[in-house]
Amino acid sequence: MSTRDSYAPPASSGDRSYQQTAATATMHYLCAECGVKVGINKGEPIRCKECGHRILYKQRTRRMVQFEAR
Repeated sequence: MSTRDSYAPPASSGDRSYQQTAATATMHYLCAECGVKVGINKGEPIRCKECGHRILYKQRTRRMVQFEAR
C-alpha cells in the first residue's frame, strides 16, 4: 500500500472553524489622537470609537524580529 492510498482528507468541520475564526479576527490599533486601543473587524470603518479620529497606528509585534545585515 502506498502513502497515496492511506491518505485521508481532513474533516470539513475543521476547515469551517478556521474560516470562521479568520473572518471574525479583530485587529487592534492605537488612536493617534487620544491613544486608546481600538479593535476593528474586517469591513468596519477605520475610525476611533472614542474620539472619531481617523489616524490609527498598528501595534508592534511582541515576537522578536531579527534581520541579517551585511
